[in-house]
Amino acid sequence: MNGLNKKVVKVAVIDLYAGTVNQGMRGIRTILKIFQEKYQIQFQVDEFELRNQLQIPDLSYDIYLSSGGPGSPIEPNLAEWEILYFNWLNNLFLFNQSSSEQDKKFVFFICHSFQMACRYFKVAEITKRKSTAFGVFPVHFINNASEDSIFKNISDPFYAVDSRDYQATKPALGILEKMGAKILAIEKARPHVPYERALMAIRFNRELLGTQFHPEADPEGVIQYLLTEEKKQEVIAEHGEAKWQSMIDQLHDSEKILNTFSTMVPNFILDALHKKNLL
Repeated sequence: MNGLNKKVVKVAVIDLYAGTVNQGMRGIRTILKIFQEKYQIQFQVDEFELRNQLQIPDLSYDIYLSSGGPGSPIEPNLAEWEILYFNWLNNLFLFNQSSSEQDKKFVFFICHSFQMACRYFKVAEITKRKSTAFGVFPVHFINNASEDSIFKNISDPFYAVDSRDYQATKPALGILEKMGAKILAIEKARPHVPYERALMAIRFNRELLGTQFHPEADPEGVIQYLLTEEKKQEVIAEHGEAKWQSMIDQLHDSEKILNTFSTMVPNFILDALHKKNLL
């Protein structure tokens, strides 16, 4: 069916950025555009601004990409948008349990969305970090992750853009095992500090997968963003000039972020389309 598939694939992008300036949504749009051109497949892409406009997709889509975003994923009193998000996730999860293989819905959770999914499934502890994780960092495979389709053509370790004030740690192994979930990646070891290593990627089941980093971050876009005077001064003020320069240098390394950008989310989409017999 490659190149001949006439079915329009419906893709929902859930925007959790609440109107803040970001590179995440642009990165997702770029990935979808490149994928369509490469595989000659037609997407119907609809975006849903959840936090300000309370927009949430229904269950008519084939693939869902849920973005990162600012703020805390663990507020005790749920905001209206969080209630909508958890209800959507609950309905989708139940739908998948009773649907045929070709009807199942596939979701990729990014950063904030990943933390929300961890909270919903109760598979990890979500806490505020001692300091913001911001930069380009190595991510390490765990549990034979190289066998997972999401990591096809990705080395161990690989490099990813990380930007978060919260983290998922201390996995609930019993719950993970019961639901058939699998931890795929963790952050680098830091033996000099007494902190838990963050869970960086989890396959919740065959259809639902998430990362605590930003696989949609493309080097060119992030570099241009960091080079703006406003963002440069903001990063320097919070993390120091050495951190800003380190990010610029690592983003120029084509074997680091570009490989993650060009493979991980596309691998997920390709896997979903094959499982649904759409490609």
